[in-house]
Amino acid sequence: MSLTNATPVEVARAARIGSRKLAVLSTGDRNGALTAIHRALADGKDEVLAANAKDLEAANKAAAGGTLSQSLVKRLDLGKKGKYEDMLQGILDVRDLEDPINKTTARTLLDNDLTLSRITCPIGVLLIIFEARPEVIANISALAIKSGNAAILKGGKESYHSFAAIASIISRALTTSAVPADCLQLVATHDVIADLLKLDTYIDLCIPRGGNKLVRMVKDSTAIPVLGHADGICITYLRADYPAEKAVKVIVDAKVSYPAGCNALEQLLVDEAALTTNLPAVAEALLQKGVSLRCDPRSLEALKSKLDAHSAALLQPASDTDFDTEFLDLIIAIKTVSSVEEAITHINTHSSHHTDAILTTDSATAKSFLAAIDSSSVYWNTSTRMADGQRYGFGTEVGISTNKIHSRGPVGLEGLSIYKWVIIGDAQVSAEYGAGGKSWKHERLPIGDQDVARNAEERELLRKFRAEKGEANGAGWHEHGIGIRK
Repeated sequence: MSLTNATPVEVARAARIGSRKLAVLSTGDRNGALTAIHRALADGKDEVLAANAKDLEAANKAAAGGTLSQSLVKRLDLGKKGKYEDMLQGILDVRDLEDPINKTTARTLLDNDLTLSRITCPIGVLLIIFEARPEVIANISALAIKSGNAAILKGGKESYHSFAAIASIISRALTTSAVPADCLQLVATHDVIADLLKLDTYIDLCIPRGGNKLVRMVKDSTAIPVLGHADGICITYLRADYPAEKAVKVIVDAKVSYPAGCNALEQLLVDEAALTTNLPAVAEALLQKGVSLRCDPRSLEALKSKLDAHSAALLQPASDTDFDTEFLDLIIAIKTVSSVEEAITHINTHSSHHTDAILTTDSATAKSFLAAIDSSSVYWNTSTRMADGQRYGFGTEVGISTNKIHSRGPVGLEGLSIYKWVIIGDAQVSAEYGAGGKSWKHERLPIGDQDVARNAEERELLRKFRAEKGEANGAGWHEHGIGIRK
């Protein structure tokens, strides 16, 4: 990794060249680089946290002066309990995952000795623009190297000392590996984002990691495909049949465990029948955790009649804008709905399509909800905070996408790979096929086979062998020349 002051074009060209070299490295070479990075960052923890303390000191002063939000300050803190260790573990988790590239995902026999395959490959060069979160550097570096992609990283000024320290450590680690240093570049120059966003000739995918303002600016300023989400307005729908103690557990986690997270709960929809059953227990638990409850008229009236005078006095009326707001704080908006259909309509209209959930014991209602909600993650009886690449088993994530093409939800290794079509033939040409010519076979082939039966006799032998064994679909069978074995 280079902490560079080179021009954006120089950076992008170098990353493009580096990406070609990285794409052909073996799995072992790429995994070896991740092992080296993990070891170096573990050994350099004190160095990184000392740099992070400088950023935190400046950020707290900026927050006190009103020029930086408290949610950004929270995201900046690498010393928070377990955060650094989670970053380190994420590198190992990514290293130990299956290699996402050079995998055959589909095969078709077009004709004798003419086989079409779909094979996974890296996207190429990634541009990651992030605010505050310095651990993004380690996360992205691990995912980029494992998936064979080069990455250009541009961090915000509020995390400069942290990402400079991490970049320096990663750079030293890469000198001991087969991964070329140009594959990872951290841009230190100020005011270069606009220029980087113009370089669609070199950069294949842009991933903004930050607030609504940053994401909207990126999407409006580039021809490079953008993967990400602008808001994290996550909503949970509480039904009256869901046990109060379970509802308290799930909703408190979703709102309180990390209010500044994009997967934190921002709105609670409540079924009419739940206003006097399980909602009061949930409201009381949230108030005890310091959460401000902004209630619509029906929930406000119901809670005031059920809660004690002190708790009831803390309730606030909701405004219309509260149901389109990402609070990123200990604030939640509560709205009453009369049916699952009304809940679905509200969520599809007001959520950011990030993560939404239903709490109910009724499977028919839940399945209707899961099918109808148009979000990248939809849950039944669990916390929206589950929306995370590490929790999904991705090792870590490059971000969360609400896009409807390529990749959706937490984006890990699979979301950083694409595919190419490969044909292997023996001097066939297109003019031989069609009207008056040869016919296409278009036979789907098992993707687990390492070798394709090379001629008609071998294929016929394979079909007869499978028929005798009752294996018409050929699952689990391999073709090796004319020798066929399981």
